[in-house]
Amino acid sequence: MTESAGSDGIHSPLEGFSHYRGEDWSPERLAFHQNLEQFADRVGLIVGLQGNGKISQEAAYDEIKKLWSSLRGSRSSLFD
Repeated sequence: MTESAGSDGIHSPLEGFSHYRGEDWSPERLAFHQNLEQFADRVGLIVGLQGNGKISQEAAYDEIKKLWSSLRGSRSSLFD
């Protein structure tokens, strides 16, 4: 899910990642933390769009389901 960052690692100002605060720090955990934040941000946007009548409940559900699948895939690829 971090594909939106350019090859130089620069993120959009709309993608403010917080710092990972864990004793068990690893590059994989940091990457998953960023993916999880991005998932939460996108779900929030989808919920806002649906709540304002811009997209249907079904479309919102489908988009969130895709995001969840992508997040699950990133976890599997990072930790398995």
